[in-house]
Amino acid sequence: MEEAEKVSGRILVIDGGKIAAEGTPGEIKRRTETDTLEEAFLALTGRDLRDDAPPGALDGMRQARAVWKGKNR
Repeated sequence: MEEAEKVSGRILVIDGGKIAAEGTPGEIKRRTETDTLEEAFLALTGRDLRDDAPPGALDGMRQARAVWKGKNR
Protein backbone atom coordinates (compact mmCIF):
# COMPACT_ATOMS: atom_id res chain seq x y z
CA MET A 1 0.00 0.00 0.00
CA GLU A 2 2.87 2.38 0.73
CA GLU A 3 4.23 1.90 -2.78
CA ALA A 4 0.82 2.46 -4.33
CA GLU A 5 0.58 5.72 -2.44
CA LYS A 6 4.00 6.86 -3.63
CA VAL A 7 3.66 6.02 -7.34
CA SER A 8 -0.05 6.12 -8.16
CA GLY A 9 -1.99 9.14 -9.30
CA ARG A 10 -5.33 7.36 -8.98
CA ILE A 11 -6.30 4.23 -7.10
CA LEU A 12 -9.20 1.80 -7.22
CA VAL A 13 -10.09 -0.16 -4.12
CA ILE A 14 -11.88 -3.31 -5.21
CA ASP A 15 -13.72 -5.51 -2.73
CA GLY A 16 -15.50 -8.65 -3.79
CA GLY A 17 -15.22 -7.70 -7.44
CA LYS A 18 -16.87 -4.31 -6.92
CA ILE A 19 -15.27 -0.87 -6.79
CA ALA A 20 -15.38 0.33 -3.18
CA ALA A 21 -13.54 3.61 -3.82
CA GLU A 22 -11.77 5.48 -6.60
CA GLY A 23 -9.58 8.57 -6.51
CA THR A 24 -6.19 9.92 -5.61
CA PRO A 25 -4.56 8.53 -2.48
CA GLY A 26 -5.32 11.83 -0.71
CA GLU A 27 -8.98 11.79 -1.75
CA ILE A 28 -9.44 8.23 -0.53
CA LYS A 29 -7.75 8.96 2.79
CA ARG A 30 -9.85 12.12 3.30
CA ARG A 31 -13.05 10.27 2.38
CA THR A 32 -12.30 7.51 4.90
CA GLU A 33 -10.79 9.91 7.47
CA THR A 34 -7.62 7.82 7.69
CA ASP A 35 -3.89 8.57 7.60
CA THR A 36 -2.71 5.72 5.34
CA LEU A 37 -4.03 3.78 2.36
CA GLU A 38 -3.87 0.58 4.37
CA GLU A 39 -6.15 2.14 7.00
CA ALA A 40 -8.42 3.38 4.20
CA PHE A 41 -8.55 -0.12 2.70
CA LEU A 42 -9.52 -1.57 6.07
CA ALA A 43 -12.15 1.14 6.57
CA LEU A 44 -13.65 0.42 3.15
CA THR A 45 -13.50 -3.38 3.18
CA GLY A 46 -13.28 -4.39 6.82
CA ARG A 47 -10.49 -6.85 5.96
CA ASP A 48 -6.72 -6.96 6.07
CA LEU A 49 -5.15 -6.98 2.61
CA ARG A 50 -3.28 -10.18 3.43
CA ASP A 51 -6.35 -12.15 4.59
CA ASP A 52 -7.39 -13.14 1.07
CA ALA A 53 -3.93 -13.59 -0.42
CA PRO A 54 -2.79 -17.19 -0.91
CA PRO A 55 0.62 -18.13 0.52
CA GLY A 56 3.40 -16.57 -1.53
CA ALA A 57 1.09 -14.12 -3.34
CA LEU A 58 2.84 -11.07 -1.93
CA ASP A 59 6.21 -12.36 -3.17
CA GLY A 60 4.68 -12.96 -6.60
CA MET A 61 3.37 -9.39 -6.72
CA ARG A 62 6.79 -8.04 -5.76
CA GLN A 63 8.47 -10.10 -8.50
CA ALA A 64 5.96 -8.93 -11.10
CA ARG A 65 6.51 -5.32 -10.04
CA ALA A 66 10.27 -5.71 -10.40
CA VAL A 67 9.87 -7.11 -13.92
CA TRP A 68 7.41 -4.35 -14.88
CA LYS A 69 9.70 -1.63 -13.50
CA GLY A 70 12.64 -3.08 -15.45
CA LYS A 71 10.71 -2.99 -18.73
CA ASN A 72 9.46 0.56 -18.21
CA ARG A 73 12.76 2.32 -17.55
